[in-house]
Amino acid sequence: MNIPADLKYTKDHEWVKIEGDTATVGITDFAQGELGDIVYVEVETLDETLDIEEVFGTVEAVKTVSDLFLPLSGEIIEFNETLEDEPELVNTDPYGAGWMIKLKFSDDSQLEGLMSADDYKALISA
Repeated sequence: MNIPADLKYTKDHEWVKIEGDTATVGITDFAQGELGDIVYVEVETLDETLDIEEVFGTVEAVKTVSDLFLPLSGEIIEFNETLEDEPELVNTDPYGAGWMIKLKFSDDSQLEGLMSADDYKALISA
């Protein structure tokens, strides 16, 4: 299972890449594996400001629909529109082409609540 060390993680299986005051967010390799074949990604919160752990969208797999939770408070500034036509990128490249949103986060202190790769490995192997 792929868990890149340079990313941060949430208990809800989102990954976060921090670049300045912007965070790129997607779901982990573990999460996409648990969901199975992803057929649709919906994010209707573009340009909205949400609080940490609010639902920012959903991911639909063949068998289930799962909510996506915001890892940090802030404004959703970009949605990966490629996923509208190719949602399977979340399965094949969850940490690359399968990213979901970019977020301008507003509270640096929330970064401390994110998990390291080692912490996330411990969570999913528990």
